[in-house]
Order: sequence, then structure tokens, then C-alpha cells
Amino acid sequence: MAGHGLVERARRAAGLTQGELARRAHTSRPTLSAYENGRKSPSLETLERLLGEAGFDVAAVPRVQFVDVPGARGRVYRVPTSLPRLRIADALATVVLPLDLNWSSPGQEFRLSDRVERAMLYEIVLREGRPEDVVRYIDGVLLVELWQELVVPRDVRAAWESVVDALPRRS
Repeated sequence: MAGHGLVERARRAAGLTQGELARRAHTSRPTLSAYENGRKSPSLETLERLLGEAGFDVAAVPRVQFVDVPGARGRVYRVPTSLPRLRIADALATVVLPLDLNWSSPGQEFRLSDRVERAMLYEIVLREGRPEDVVRYIDGVLLVELWQELVVPRDVRAAWESVVDALPRRS
């Protein structure tokens, strides 16, 4: 149903109670609860009003699609057709990669707010990651900013080059 979960996440992020958001959006608390629990589906106009009163906008965000790009020795890389964008908090978070990605240093924390540590994590994800890892850990703008300095195998760089080169880079 449209808005299921989204309205509740926006309300909680804004620090509002159901009653306060309902009052601001000129609806009832039971109706808001029904939207949040998926028992009712708000119209687009209602969804815009609810999110707006919580301080959010409705936006159409392109989905990141992946294609297979052949690499060296028969390896295939899953590369996005456009670069993903992360929320600021996620792009600069401290994370621990799962063991299947960072098998050489299990449990290592990466502070993505630190450029050197972010570069290390990006190198690992570009080499070892699946599409779900790319959209979870890689921010396209920060990748472009680091691209020339990343140490990745030639075939990884070649696979990613077209999507990275599609965006302008600082000189």
C-alpha cells in the first residue's frame, strides 16, 4: 500500500506523535494509524500533506539498475548504470563490513567520514561487493571525488569507468 511505513518513518524522524501529525495534517489519529499500519492507503495528495507536515517532500528517485560487465579471467562485475546516492548520515557513518566482503580484516570499523578509511572501504566494495553492497555503502558523489586515488585492479576500474566518467569531476 502507498505510504505504508513511509509515513511512520517520517513522523518518527520529525519527533512527532501520531496525534500531533494528525492535527497538523487535518486528519484523525485513527486514520493516520491506519495509514502507518497498512490498513488504509493514502491518496498522493494526502501522502504529500502528511509528509509535508513532518518536514519531508515526496520525490521520485531513480532506481539504481545493475548490468554485467566482463572482467579479466572470466570474472563478471555487477556495475550500476547510474551511481547510487546515500543519505548523509549513511554516507559518513562508521560501519563494519560483513565477513564475505572484508574477510582479511574481520570486524574492522571504517569511519566513512574519514577520507582514507572511506577510500579503503570503497576499494573493498568495488572489488568484492554485490549490488546490495554497492547501494548500501557507496555514495556516488563521494566515489567520483575519490575515483582517481582508489587502488583497484585494472579490470575493476575499466568496468566502473563509464558510469564514473559520466559525471563531472573536480580538477
